[in-house]
Amino acid sequence: MSKLIVLGVTGGIAAYKAADLCSKLAKQYDVQVIMTENACRFVTPLTFRTLSRRPVISTLWEDETQWRPRHVALANEADLLVVAPATANFLAKAAHGIADDALSTFAAAFNGTKLFAPAMNPEMWANAACRENVETLRRRGVNFAGPAAGHVACGADGTGRMLEAGEIADCIRKLL
Repeated sequence: MSKLIVLGVTGGIAAYKAADLCSKLAKQYDVQVIMTENACRFVTPLTFRTLSRRPVISTLWEDETQWRPRHVALANEADLLVVAPATANFLAKAAHGIADDALSTFAAAFNGTKLFAPAMNPEMWANAACRENVETLRRRGVNFAGPAAGHVACGADGTGRMLEAGEIADCIRKLL
């Protein structure tokens, strides 16, 4: 039986890299994509539905035919949660147990292995609150892939770039 990876996509410009990651993962694993509302502004759910061959979850309110919410049922089925890109906003929600959308609610309900691939402006990554959130998540057993140093979309240089899809896929293989 194939492993089930939940790929969480948040609203940062690096969301386009998540499409490449989804494509790579779908060759080896079952992939269920959960997108935040802001992620849908960068890349459409249709992209991920096509690549994963599954409907994309982007709201808590979309499947009213099931008695059990999909994100809760999925928490019992998934083998791994990968969030790529993991924005500063998502890291803060995860660190503080905020569950106000489909992805953060799934992350709160999922007790399995988690891998977050941060992507943000270098100043955001260096921000004391962000650093504390990352350390909190690490203490709780969350794995991190990156971020890398380099040029980011806003024109800045520094640590904050999301790793490339192949690098994140390598981390996933090691975890599984």
